[in-house]
Amino acid sequence: MSLQTPTTLTVRWGSDDVLVSNIEHALPAPGEESDRADIVQTGLANRTALLPEGAWKALAQATTAPDGVVVQLRTTDQKSGGLLMEENVDGATLRSLVTRVHLSELFPGIQPRTGMEVMEIPDPQVQGITQGDRPCSIVRYLYRDLEHLKNHVWQTIHGTLSLNSYAPSILARKVTRNLITHPVEIAFEDGTESFHGVVVRDGITRLASAWSVLAGPSSDPAEAATVAVDALFGKVSATPPGGLPLGQRLATVRERWRLGLREEFGRELAQAEPGIRAAQIAQTSVLPAQIAVGVDAHAGRLLAAEDIFDDAIRSVLASVHVEFKQWDMAAQNMEVATRALKRVIQQGNARVAPSDLQTIYGLAVGRMPLSEIPEVFPGNPPGTALWRSIYLVHALTRPELLELLKDQAKTIKGGKRMGLKGFAELLGPLIDVPWRSHKKLVTTQARNAWNNGGVLTGDVTREWEPVPTEDFTTLVGPALAGDRNARCTLAVAGGIALIADKLLTRNVGSALMAAKEKGGVPFRADVNQIVEDLSQQNNELGLWTLALAANRFRSDALPTNAVTLRQLVQKERSAAGAGPSYIHFRTDLAQPDKIALDADGVPEPLLQWDVVWASNPERARKAHPDPSDTVQEDAGNEGIGSGEQDTSESAPETGSPDGEDADADAYTDADTRPASQKAAEQRQVLRQGVSLARDALDRLHLLEPEVGGHTPIIPQGVLDDLLKSLVGLQTDIENLRRRSAPDEEAQQEDD
Repeated sequence: MSLQTPTTLTVRWGSDDVLVSNIEHALPAPGEESDRADIVQTGLANRTALLPEGAWKALAQATTAPDGVVVQLRTTDQKSGGLLMEENVDGATLRSLVTRVHLSELFPGIQPRTGMEVMEIPDPQVQGITQGDRPCSIVRYLYRDLEHLKNHVWQTIHGTLSLNSYAPSILARKVTRNLITHPVEIAFEDGTESFHGVVVRDGITRLASAWSVLAGPSSDPAEAATVAVDALFGKVSATPPGGLPLGQRLATVRERWRLGLREEFGRELAQAEPGIRAAQIAQTSVLPAQIAVGVDAHAGRLLAAEDIFDDAIRSVLASVHVEFKQWDMAAQNMEVATRALKRVIQQGNARVAPSDLQTIYGLAVGRMPLSEIPEVFPGNPPGTALWRSIYLVHALTRPELLELLKDQAKTIKGGKRMGLKGFAELLGPLIDVPWRSHKKLVTTQARNAWNNGGVLTGDVTREWEPVPTEDFTTLVGPALAGDRNARCTLAVAGGIALIADKLLTRNVGSALMAAKEKGGVPFRADVNQIVEDLSQQNNELGLWTLALAANRFRSDALPTNAVTLRQLVQKERSAAGAGPSYIHFRTDLAQPDKIALDADGVPEPLLQWDVVWASNPERARKAHPDPSDTVQEDAGNEGIGSGEQDTSESAPETGSPDGEDADADAYTDADTRPASQKAAEQRQVLRQGVSLARDALDRLHLLEPEVGGHTPIIPQGVLDDLLKSLVGLQTDIENLRRRSAPDEEAQQEDD
């Protein structure tokens, strides 16, 4: 460690001057192999810290203070666990060590805040690891392939920085609070060999901000994410060219990257006036970390051994982000729901077999693949996302489990009571896990519908069993005959489909005044009441509406019923928006296939008005005695919509890039054409440029559902720059318009 006084300097970061006052004179030297071996040997000898040897090697590779790690791990007669820090959480004791680690040895992990967002790249599957019957303080992240891992890291850093950044603060003072981390085994479904690393579970914004500082003041989140991915993975491929393990090759890449950074820092600091690059490197290359290395379950625990460590880590995160620095409501709801289920499992007083509770938990957190559903549940049900949701709702609303879950959720949230709507609110983020990225445009409305009761009807929360089927219309007959199992299966399946596709939303007062095609409803009612009325034994129209909606539901797309006219127009105008789509049709009991047809024999799309009407036709007729008038009015409105679409598509055609280059080349000093001819061409370039910008913005809107809600499609800083440029362009155009206005007025006077 250098004994020289830290360097102080003022650097320019964007538009601000930042005082950096603690720059060390040297970066940590590369660790010795013997020091790393000491950590591995001491860690394996500590009985309270249980990790595979590969995890100890990854930890030894990450730390910059191997001597301090060994001291914390070394046991004595008085300290059987060494000097490890202990935290007691629900059902377990967590043991951690505190050290400093290389930035380039940390992988961003997953947490409820990011897990609840609509993401383009899905999170990996999380699996616990055990030795014998003891839980290891490590989890396995299962990715599809190495490219999935790289894209996930890029997405996490990019999305985090797009929402928030501590870059100026870190540049001035470094990262001062410990990151909560633990070892991880990174495995791949395609057979690529696994490797161990250290993953950050809390402090991802600090981690991403450190990469942002290292990338530079002019970098955007995408550039910072690219710098991180290049440093962590380099150009390493999954196939080893020389037979070396993937983990070893990646470690070599990171070690080589740090060596280059150290040399660059030495050159920068040797200058008479060290610049901003020296501050960037010094403030970010090493971060403080609290690394979990051991966990012990408390006596009498009923939680599965492979779930204990992850549950303990999540307890630590929840204590911060549910009680102190809150996640958004959806993330909190999922955290409360899954932790309530964990507590019920832990207490062991539910009248449900522990193995069944473990299955329910695996289904809730997405750990169980859809392909396993036919093997796990009786009757060989289809392995689809909709059937996952059916069994999840059924399991979590059993009378023997519902009240226990509500009590635990109430305790976690700190409330005095929890009604059925409050419990339904917790289920929304659990239900939409498989399709939230594909239905991102309507996620908010769907979760609001769950807040309004969802599919939790009086019958659904009583005793019933799902009826597995490939065709939900086969359940209509039994449901009409009084089969509660069939009715509840239709209520849950059809209700979830209608909610997810924004054909059943939370009714508000304004919906009564809205037009039918704008989401209007004939009368107001809670969502769960509408689902209950649709599934009544004597409501044939409602049961068929539920069955057809469940049959047509798809988890990988959004129906055209659920999007606005402008979104449809944009989709037709852009090839980037082309993709699979589907539509729900209105029910007509008089037709053989129960699908309503218009006067031309074309199937009519289903609207929320039709869903609410089908739930209680008698009540709807009282509010709207003559529905035929409404149909005629709707037909007129549809004609207006078609006119809007034609207007939108009549925008000027965009020019090709080649055409733009030709115009630019024509405008040179060698061009001897009259200035008026060249001006005419440049006017066309200007019009084409504006049109291209409009098309690019439309494509960005179309890409937004795929990118997801984890990051804005255009970061705030980029929007500010674009707006400034556009305001300048608008000002110049307005000045030109005003200069030409007097001549036009004079001409009018002469005429």
